[in-house]
Amino acid sequence: MSKPLSELKPGESGTILTINCDGILRQRLISMGVIPGTRVTVRKYAPLGDPMEVRLRDYSLSIRRKDAESIEVSPEVCS
Repeated sequence: MSKPLSELKPGESGTILTINCDGILRQRLISMGVIPGTRVTVRKYAPLGDPMEVRLRDYSLSIRRKDAESIEVSPEVCS
């Protein structure tokens, strides 16, 4: 089951399935080496809920939730 990155809660992780954004964010992700199959972890949300901070590879990235909606992930299931 996949869902947008914006729906993950702090501490949750997943694997990127698709990146459907354009412009600066897409260029930034490409320059960081982020491709489908990359693991992403949500670290925290700002006090008002936007932006969110995520961990990708060896990077921390601050991203607006609206932009995070365009990144589809497969969440990890905790048992």
